[in-house]
Amino acid sequence: MKTKERTSSLILLHSIVFIWGFTGILGKEISLDAFYLVWWRVFIASMSIGMFVFFFKKSISATKQDLMKFAGVGLLTAAHWICFFGSIKASNVSVALAVISTTSFFVALVAPFIRKEKFQAYELLLGLLVIAGLAIIFKFESTYKLGIILSLLAALFAAVFSSFNSKLVADHSAVKIAFWEMVFAFIGVSVFLAFSGKFTEPLFLIGAKDFWLVLLLGVVCTGFAFIVGIQVMKVLSPFTCAMAINMEPIYTIALALWIYGESEYMSFQFYIGAIILVSALFAEVWLKGRAQKSQKLETN
Repeated sequence: MKTKERTSSLILLHSIVFIWGFTGILGKEISLDAFYLVWWRVFIASMSIGMFVFFFKKSISATKQDLMKFAGVGLLTAAHWICFFGSIKASNVSVALAVISTTSFFVALVAPFIRKEKFQAYELLLGLLVIAGLAIIFKFESTYKLGIILSLLAALFAAVFSSFNSKLVADHSAVKIAFWEMVFAFIGVSVFLAFSGKFTEPLFLIGAKDFWLVLLLGVVCTGFAFIVGIQVMKVLSPFTCAMAINMEPIYTIALALWIYGESEYMSFQFYIGAIILVSALFAEVWLKGRAQKSQKLETN
């Protein structure tokens, strides 16, 4: 692999991790409820990716079987975002992002089944550390119970759709995957709103501030970041990607404390729980990297 290509991929990866971190701030600033927010997000994302496909003549042809896969992952992605923004609105940015950092732990649980890989014993111990960290947060921030539960669901959905995408990227371009997944996410949220009686006038009565923030969320934080996030998987190892993605909650909590100040300050015990969570996740990625390296040496 060329050093220049790896370096540019690393810069792109850390840039989009910071952008993903900023979505938590946008979620707090946008006054729309979680379902309406995600509807606008996937609508704008699918339109912007569609324009990119049209102007740059990218191929998005897919078989029926592939479309079914894209549809499933697109619906999981929409569910992840609905739970994520719902968590922010039910609690605050710090709680939502601290708990969603458990995504790596859920990846360790679900990826072996999806990717047909061997389950590592050390992941059980780290899983217990994650549970300990969550228990501390749950106990001392019980007023945010709903936000914690929604964030855990968001983490689980993220783990499942990212594990599927890591398989899909081997056979399809990042643009094709992003386009179809956003289209199906849009269709899925629209159908849900229609059947729940929420596909009504308030959905379209969006204020100027919300419109510009949702546009930023849809084009930059979703369309652009989603394509690049999938693309770098072709160049960088899962270990490198996971290490960088684990920085997202740290970036977001730091931004939230800087922007919102006291409203984001949590109890001392919350930060102890958050440190245990993040430390366990970094340890999981580091240990997995060592295991993969020793496995390669044995094969050689």
